[in-house]
Amino acid sequence: MKPRRLLRRLGYAMAGLVSLLLVLVCAGALWQAIATRRDLRQNPPPGRLVDVGGYRMHINSTGEGSPTVILDSGLSDSSLSWYKVQPEVARFVRVVSYDRAGLGWSDPSPQPRNSRVFAEELHTLLRNAGISAPFVLVGHSMGGYDVRMFASLYRPEVAGMVLVDASHPDLSSRAPGMRENFLLWRSFLVKRQRLMPFGIPRLMGWCDAGAPQPALRAVECRTSRYNETLEELDSFATSGDQVRPTGSLGDMPLAVLTEDPDKVYPRDMLPAFLACQNDLARLSTRATHVVAKGSGHQIQKERPDLVIAAIRQVVEQVKARPSSD
Repeated sequence: MKPRRLLRRLGYAMAGLVSLLLVLVCAGALWQAIATRRDLRQNPPPGRLVDVGGYRMHINSTGEGSPTVILDSGLSDSSLSWYKVQPEVARFVRVVSYDRAGLGWSDPSPQPRNSRVFAEELHTLLRNAGISAPFVLVGHSMGGYDVRMFASLYRPEVAGMVLVDASHPDLSSRAPGMRENFLLWRSFLVKRQRLMPFGIPRLMGWCDAGAPQPALRAVECRTSRYNETLEELDSFATSGDQVRPTGSLGDMPLAVLTEDPDKVYPRDMLPAFLACQNDLARLSTRATHVVAKGSGHQIQKERPDLVIAAIRQVVEQVKARPSSD
């Protein structure tokens, strides 16, 4: 075969391959857009969308009674992370879950994504939704930063707190390996973020591995979820710096739940992790500290019984306090 004819055929083959790839990319993008709209239509928010200043945030209030329990999810998690806890807590008191802007059913926010802003947004959300204090704040993981910041900014409105394997602002400095883990996680998230517009994570089942489905697929197989997660991750150190000087909670009823030490990874961070969790338990003179045997970081999913019991305990302590206290 003559070289010119061979080159021509190779050119046709390359052009055909490029055309095929373009068709697949366009088909994936179209499928992602259609599937996203379909999933959101079939899985509307369980609560309501409330305007907080030009964008809306999702809030879901169930149960009755005071104080009102506020559930604050960890980094990248939506209100669905409390699906085992909220229904049970609603049996004995009013309980509220919500989605930070850009997560779950909430609109993205133009504000910086750090714990001070999260606390301010939550305060605005509760006010605009007509949900009044006193509050018992429950924070999981990074949500622990958010509820501590909220208590610092709006102390008269906060009556109690539950920290569920909560983040500590000094863990990264005490366990340097944490920084490497964060960088690896960030690289992982960036890859998912870039693939999401073309439907690949949805096709592979990467963004909805868990329960409850299909609601989880509706809120997590979206680019906005990865955008928000990356912004929260990039501001994590800033959030820690904001929370560090907030200081003691005095004699506020506090329950601290810590994952099973046997589940902590990497293992070399275990001493620093336990020391930080003990620090959290010293934030109040009325604190209890429980280790969630058999549970990893997601205690509200793996040992919801312990989270529910801790919330009940703090609620009862708040109710038992004299009204003039």
